[in-house]
Amino acid sequence: MKEVTYLIVGGGMTAASAVSGIRELDKHGTIAILSSENQPPYNRPPLSKKLWTGKKKLEDIWRDLPDDVAFHAGRTAVNLDLDRKVVTDDTGEQYRFEKLLLATGGSPRRLPFGGDNIIYYRDLNSYRRLRGLAAEHDRFVVIGGGFIGSEIAAALAMQGKQVTMLFPEDGIGARIFPVELASFLNEYYGEKGVNVLAGESVTGLEGSGTDLTVLTESGRLISANGVVAGIGIIPNVALAETAGLEVGNGIVVNGSLQTSHPDVYAAGDVASFPDPYLDRRRRVEHEDAANSMGRVAGQAMAGGDSTYDYSPMFYSDMFDLGYEAVGRLDSRLETDVAWEEPFHKGVITYIDEGKVAGVLNWNVWDQVDQARERLGQPVSAATRAATEG
Repeated sequence: MKEVTYLIVGGGMTAASAVSGIRELDKHGTIAILSSENQPPYNRPPLSKKLWTGKKKLEDIWRDLPDDVAFHAGRTAVNLDLDRKVVTDDTGEQYRFEKLLLATGGSPRRLPFGGDNIIYYRDLNSYRRLRGLAAEHDRFVVIGGGFIGSEIAAALAMQGKQVTMLFPEDGIGARIFPVELASFLNEYYGEKGVNVLAGESVTGLEGSGTDLTVLTESGRLISANGVVAGIGIIPNVALAETAGLEVGNGIVVNGSLQTSHPDVYAAGDVASFPDPYLDRRRRVEHEDAANSMGRVAGQAMAGGDSTYDYSPMFYSDMFDLGYEAVGRLDSRLETDVAWEEPFHKGVITYIDEGKVAGVLNWNVWDQVDQARERLGQPVSAATRAATEG
């Protein structure tokens, strides 16, 4: 059995940031990471953004780890014994810890058909597979109109590929954007050469390899050399749940990212944390959350008086458009829209019970801190009048 001061389950951005947090306060405690992936930590956002535009190269995405960190690649934790403070991996190896961080992330939601003929876009392996296909083939179908689907459809179209994008909602990003903006994006993507099929669901996939046919609910048959799905993720809570930790839309943590066990922490995509700006519990699946939560969790594990008094931002790039946002972006909420240039530059404020719940800076950059300070604040009558006028 291996003995370790700090054990981290999960080998992504959260883990790398946690190591930095630990080493800020503890220079000598032993650290081990169990990663189900076969490569060291790397930044995920470039996989659907800058690697496709040439603004980054593959060698730029890797995260540095100190030489004294034991990194166990290709290992999945299968059991957590809280009484003994022991984690067992899928090879039978056991690790006794003093402090544990669960940075287990999430797994892509999968369709009930298609098997491995569908690329569920999530990690470096899926990027390499799609990039390889795009180097030799031209016809692609992207399933999903959300965060990943919109970025991948744009990335492939910018490579000159024939892209069909389909999703059951009425517009691209319909779950977070106001109706008018989502509808605009349908037209905008169409102008960029993407065949957008809004309100269309996939019912099956025939063929194999690079000779595929996508079947839709309306009876369409769409030929493709590659099919990519970005339909969300499911937080990996099984290890925590089986061990008896509190779980609810993720692993439940307090303001110090501590779980229901005092020596076990959780951070990143899998953590359900209290957002002090919105006074509600949230789970955020974005880079800023992974990095900021990982660092705070590491500090707390190492004995620091650290709390996660932060609301993480997120961002996206879609051809020549993009945004930075904080808080809750939910199209079901009331919105105040202030366009400087309709659909091309402006700020959208999301309102819940008279307070600012989220801010979307659309093609407005470097204003995240100001937007974050608005979260949870009352929306004044003057603000409403200005935006409605």
